[in-house]
Amino acid sequence: MAAIERRFPRFRDLAPLIRFRRPRLNRTAQRLDAALTVEDLRHLAKRRTPKAAFDYTDGAAEDEISLARARQAFRDIEFHPAILRDVSSVDTSREVLGAPVALPFAIAPTGFTRLMHTAGELAGVRAAQCAGIPFSLSTLGTASIEDVAEAAPDARRWFQLYMWRDRDRSMALLKRAADAGYDTVLATVDCPVAGARRRDSRNGMAIPPALTLRTIADAAVHPRWWFDLLTTEPLAFASLDRWSGTVAHYMDTMFDPSLTFDDLAWVKSQWPGRFVVKGIQTVADARAVVDLGVDGIVLSNHGGRQLDRAPVPFALLPEVAREVGRDTEILLDTGIMSGADIVAAIALGARCTLIGRAYLYGLMAGGQAGVHRVIDILGEQIRRTMRLLGVSELAELSPQHISRLGPHR
Repeated sequence: MAAIERRFPRFRDLAPLIRFRRPRLNRTAQRLDAALTVEDLRHLAKRRTPKAAFDYTDGAAEDEISLARARQAFRDIEFHPAILRDVSSVDTSREVLGAPVALPFAIAPTGFTRLMHTAGELAGVRAAQCAGIPFSLSTLGTASIEDVAEAAPDARRWFQLYMWRDRDRSMALLKRAADAGYDTVLATVDCPVAGARRRDSRNGMAIPPALTLRTIADAAVHPRWWFDLLTTEPLAFASLDRWSGTVAHYMDTMFDPSLTFDDLAWVKSQWPGRFVVKGIQTVADARAVVDLGVDGIVLSNHGGRQLDRAPVPFALLPEVAREVGRDTEILLDTGIMSGADIVAAIALGARCTLIGRAYLYGLMAGGQAGVHRVIDILGEQIRRTMRLLGVSELAELSPQHISRLGPHR
């Protein structure tokens, strides 16, 4: 065997192979650029945020079985790509609830949002405006209806309504939302009482945050978060003048467990825009609310945060799509952590999806820049998945593109 001839390397040969990255002084931007997935952002969020705030986002009800099953359902899919299709150009836009969106997802309504990061809902709505996707403001939001509208006047804004025992206050919120240019209401119907969120109970989760020996110790390793919290506007639910208790106590005190389909029809009659019912978990209920003439439904088990062991929305989607898909628009949330998850939901009949935890992971990881990053990651993953499936526009996606494996097949 001939010996390998060796020589000293020459700089002109090495130079094209060596490219040093330009250093970035903004450490947050550097960390966000290095995040390639929502899970990467989750890890960043966990490091940068106190335990109580992170667990409020990350956790679910009781043993958190519903959330685990929802995520597993997305993992248990098999894609069926078509080859030799022209995917040089991919269109991720479509019309949702009467207006165009640039990507097939919206930011879900989330409570306590300024506790995750002081930029809160204002960061979310500004990022949504830039991306051309809708932003949903929660009844439990920590920015007011009017402030969110003023922060992003060109954004597509939805308002999520919990029905209170005091119907006049509920209707006053709807009027404020209509006056501020919100075009859609998401009437949430899966919260007659609060779910048992054990992480929050153990952490003493409340507004304002309760200072205990544990939270004081936590402050030592998250000084920036505490500085931001203590030097900005006091944290409060924007729809209330003052509340000094836990979320669960608030829900049990104010929310109406006697709400019926007749009440829902009455609320719908009070709203001038698009009316969507969020929290559908059975085919029968989907049909019942569609027969009321709603514009859309959201298949959702509240991110696994209400009834543990509730149906998995993604597993329920094909049957609901067959039953009511021609009569209304179907949106879906719970368990979405990637653009591939969103593509799979569209293929099985969803018109659009909602992201809640994924959005909050980005917010905690880097404020508004972090929200931009999560939207960019999901958009890139959607486009790549479509190209690899041989699909150039969302309308081409169909159940033929995926199989469900495991217990949900």
